[in-house]
Amino acid sequence: MTVTTVTPPSRPAGSPVLAEEPRRRGGALRRLLPLLPALVLLVIFMAGPILWSLYISFTNETLTGSASVDSRFVGLENFVKLFGDDAFRNSFLLTFVFVIGSAVIGQNTLGLFIALLQRGRGRVVRSVVNGVVIAAWVVPEVVAAACWYSFLSEEGTLNEVLAFLGLSQDWLFTAPMLAVTLANVWRGTAFSMLVYSAALSDVPGDLLEAAAVDGASGWRRFTGVTLPLIRRSILSNLMLITLQTLASFGLIYAMTGGGPGTASQTTPLYMYDQAFRYFEIGYGSAMALVMLVIGALFSLVYLRLIKVET
Repeated sequence: MTVTTVTPPSRPAGSPVLAEEPRRRGGALRRLLPLLPALVLLVIFMAGPILWSLYISFTNETLTGSASVDSRFVGLENFVKLFGDDAFRNSFLLTFVFVIGSAVIGQNTLGLFIALLQRGRGRVVRSVVNGVVIAAWVVPEVVAAACWYSFLSEEGTLNEVLAFLGLSQDWLFTAPMLAVTLANVWRGTAFSMLVYSAALSDVPGDLLEAAAVDGASGWRRFTGVTLPLIRRSILSNLMLITLQTLASFGLIYAMTGGGPGTASQTTPLYMYDQAFRYFEIGYGSAMALVMLVIGALFSLVYLRLIKVET
């Protein structure tokens, strides 16, 4: 018996299926058309300044003098000066301490702790705690700085309380980095708390109950069940608060101005001084580019870890 294979005829060039492809592409373009204004704004207000800052970081651009009118390309001169600048290295070290203390340890840990304490509590308790913590977050940065300045200054509330113990001092002068770190933790913990509250709500209760039945303690249930399930949320939260804290400026500037001396002068404050107080725009832009690269490296590390956990 002979089996005959029938090959369907090829569609002519003008068939409806082939003619439908241009219509599909046209439909996709029409759907993207409403996004065009947003893309234009992103290019103008985000990509444009970044590219301009990238360019002037390789020039001797200033705000005053001849270089403000006729700047010239200086290559890597700003970066050579930057990495040989003791003040920049000091500011970078203070920035690292500030990020680790207030973001990685402070906001991250305290936010997770508050979210865990709220789990299983009544609606009234959760509402009160959320309201108090979020209130610190929504307060404008300058207002938060003024509150903490009033609390920690030499004649502030804390010293009035500690005067009975003879421990009063000017905390903004003797421990400025500790002061700004505590203020930033107080203000930024709400974000981490909300992230972890959402993550913990997705942890199945039956898994925790099964672990409890098997005799696991509360700590074992937390480390063996809860933490692995919210690990991606932890990494995402760390990435966001690290980038936010890395660029923190207003809170420190309003509380200490980077002082006393340079004791709390993080890199954003030092960059501001060089660019707008001493008018070295090119040098300040070189610092901004270095901070941008550091932020990108942090992001890549966190994204890599998140990808590994997927």
